[in-house]
Amino acid sequence: MPVVHVALPVPLPRTFDYLLPDGIQAKAGCRVNVPFGKQQRVGVVVAVSEKSELPITELKSVIEVMDSEPVFSQSVWRLLLWAADYYHHPIGDVLFHALPILLRQGKNASHAPVWYWFATEQGQAVDIHSLKRSPKQQQALAALRQGRIWRHQVEALDFNDAALQGLRKKGLSELACEAPALTDWRDGFAVSGDRLRLNTEQATAVGAIHSASDRFSAWLLAGVTGSGKTEVYLSVLENVLAQGKQALVMVPEIGLTPQTIARFRERFNAPVEVLHSALNDSERLSAWLKAKNGEAAIVIGTRSSLFTPFKNLGVIVIDEEHDSSYKQQEGWRYHARDLAVYRAHSEQIPIILGSATPALETLHNVQQRKYHLLRLTRRAGNARPAIQHVLDLKGQQVQAGLAPALITRMRQHLQANNQVILFLNRRGFAPALLCHDCGWIAECPRCDHYYTLHQAQHHLRCHHCDSQRPVPRQCPSCGSTHMVPVGLGTEQLEQALTPFFPGVAISRIDRDTTSRKGALEQQLAEVHRGGARILIGTQMLAKGHHFPDVTLVALLDVDGALFSADFRSAERFAQLYTQVAGRAGRAGKQGEVVLQTHHPDHPLLQTLLHKGYDAFADQALAERQTLQLPPWTSHVIIRAEDHNNQQAPLFLQQLRNLLQASPLVDNQLWILGPVPALAAKRGGRYRWQILLQHPSRVRLQHIVSGALTLINTLPDARKVKWVLDVDPIES
Repeated sequence: MPVVHVALPVPLPRTFDYLLPDGIQAKAGCRVNVPFGKQQRVGVVVAVSEKSELPITELKSVIEVMDSEPVFSQSVWRLLLWAADYYHHPIGDVLFHALPILLRQGKNASHAPVWYWFATEQGQAVDIHSLKRSPKQQQALAALRQGRIWRHQVEALDFNDAALQGLRKKGLSELACEAPALTDWRDGFAVSGDRLRLNTEQATAVGAIHSASDRFSAWLLAGVTGSGKTEVYLSVLENVLAQGKQALVMVPEIGLTPQTIARFRERFNAPVEVLHSALNDSERLSAWLKAKNGEAAIVIGTRSSLFTPFKNLGVIVIDEEHDSSYKQQEGWRYHARDLAVYRAHSEQIPIILGSATPALETLHNVQQRKYHLLRLTRRAGNARPAIQHVLDLKGQQVQAGLAPALITRMRQHLQANNQVILFLNRRGFAPALLCHDCGWIAECPRCDHYYTLHQAQHHLRCHHCDSQRPVPRQCPSCGSTHMVPVGLGTEQLEQALTPFFPGVAISRIDRDTTSRKGALEQQLAEVHRGGARILIGTQMLAKGHHFPDVTLVALLDVDGALFSADFRSAERFAQLYTQVAGRAGRAGKQGEVVLQTHHPDHPLLQTLLHKGYDAFADQALAERQTLQLPPWTSHVIIRAEDHNNQQAPLFLQQLRNLLQASPLVDNQLWILGPVPALAAKRGGRYRWQILLQHPSRVRLQHIVSGALTLINTLPDARKVKWVLDVDPIES
């Protein structure tokens, strides 16, 4: 009997062996139903062989093979097996992460059959006047004699389902189903929208990418904000779709999809599917199947859309490639950008990484000649670079977080009938609630963080573990009722601006105001119509949106980003500042950017303001080389959590000893820790970590692999929850 090695969605780095009953075939990549303990589970066949490490008599049999063909395409299958190995993550978790939820639950990997009503032979022959006492049935039968009626169309007709069921009881009608016909978009493919005239830089970029369209090539499209990167993507896609191939366009988060989708649908007379977390399960499966069958020409999606199978993929585009949301931070901690490059190489197709502020890792790959650089230095159309100002907050009488000079500038821009964006990366009303009499501060008992006050909902919320509690009427420490909010959040800013700008429409765009489905699209449409004159937003507002009437952008509080324990914070701030500044003056109007700070002479600010992001990136890469930090070295972090703050550091110390005893270790391996994580307590657990650093990625992988095979022999391994993060972006 053949043995199948099955991956199951359990946190164990192994497969499970089952017998394949006679006469049943199974291929690697097919789903199977298997007994697991007292349950039945859906698993994925990883391999089929003739033998098992366990005695054959101890093996249970597969209950059912669910697929005749693998549910993964060959390239996605290769990618997932490689990624499970590279990120040292259980293979079952990895494979199931890449499948739509309905397929994980065992639903068919095909479009649902389409049902229709038709008239039986008796129904065709019967005298229609014999139904005159049932006029609805008479109507229905007359319609059925003209041809079949699809079940989903019945609602729009003059009769109802009950009439058709009545005919069925009389033997005059019947229900049948058939597989939906595949639609082929290639025959009718056309460019329906207006093409913008490309400038020389854009045309050069499109030509270069097109010249290498039949093989793997990685392109960094580094264009200043508003330089027309999307127009380059569209022109490249036009060439790809004209050859009958498909395209995957990745965006960092769902907030960017409405505008992107609209542009792609306007331009191409071809089906565009969307994949992101706000879809329901059946919508997600439908989009996934359309890509797999070749019915979708373009798939636009967030991080996990990378694992979509395509019939004939021709190009991958990663917009805002520097964005940290491409890195999964829970469970399997993969980086979608890095895996996308692997997939493009595997499929021998071009990949375009687009950004106004490329990640330092990407720029390093350009320096190493692994990627080709394409620059767009001019803003599209007649848009001019924004004028930049720094406002020194020291000694200023700040009102609602705004310096007097900023309020004056806002009035000038609003009087000129333009729009203003105020950027504050802190949602809620205030980041802390304090007792004015004794100094008590409302703190989350499960995390080392203060509660954020959300005044509209009248509750305190922890933005780390999401726990909530009502706002206390009096201080639990001294009984005083003098509770005051401390600091500024977007909710408070919105409220405080109204007296300064009476009658001016204000729109707040953050996670609290856009949580309902369609809320973000609605607010953005309102902004484009000119309804809101002042926009208040968090990071959501900084990325990729095109607001033609915005001429003033202000960053209200940036000092926290300038002084951080994380070596990546300077890079993140530089990217955020450049992206936010790029929202100003995009349609020919002169834009202004105002940055409020108590540290106007900070060297990072000086470099950014006077020399720009490219100069900052060169400087930061040189600093990292001196300090031997990524991308010049590779990092792996192993984090452990416990409830008593004792087992986690003990376990990590045992792991450190194990690593240091490895014969693979050389004097270039540097180990830091165990040390508390930057967020030392979260969700009631104490968090510790060790950091491994090595100049050779391959050598570091070997060292980690060797240690993981022995990790379960450590005394405290089962007493803690531990995770491994390869190429971490958070310390």
